[in-house]
Amino acid sequence: MKKIFKILYRGLLALPVIFVATSSQAVFEQGDKTLSIVLGSGQAFNQNYTIFGAGIGYYVVDGLKLGIDAQVWTGGDISITKVTPDVEYVFIQDSGIKPYIGAYYRKTNVEGQNDLDSTGGRAGVYLSKQAGYYLSVGVVYEKYLSCDEAIYISCSDSYPEITLAFRI
Repeated sequence: MKKIFKILYRGLLALPVIFVATSSQAVFEQGDKTLSIVLGSGQAFNQNYTIFGAGIGYYVVDGLKLGIDAQVWTGGDISITKVTPDVEYVFIQDSGIKPYIGAYYRKTNVEGQNDLDSTGGRAGVYLSKQAGYYLSVGVVYEKYLSCDEAIYISCSDSYPEITLAFRI
């Protein structure tokens, strides 16, 4: 399994180079709206899941976005859904690479368990805006609140994040 993740990771590292080479000026201005999509995989309760999700965002001022995302985890015996309101700030600069930082609150519904709340932060870079879409690559840290380690392996998590967002 580690070998598969290494191959996937190397492939994902090459992808941003392609986007930067073809990128045009990214704009994150007041009034801009975004639509993001999520397709990924995750593990919970010793099971593998396929993750589907979508999100919307609105730039309230230049560089500052408020948003909300939802995810459905499928393929395991236990149903998992997540809803995440968030705030993100993009450091607007002239280069094709635009750093960002963000924070969020997440409500996770795990079938048969109490809802699990978490807070977290993310940081990364937007690499492209070509014909109205953006690719971001970053890292996320999440801390679960009121977490019972007798049920969950860990009450915090860090993971890489790649997002494709569309300007609408």
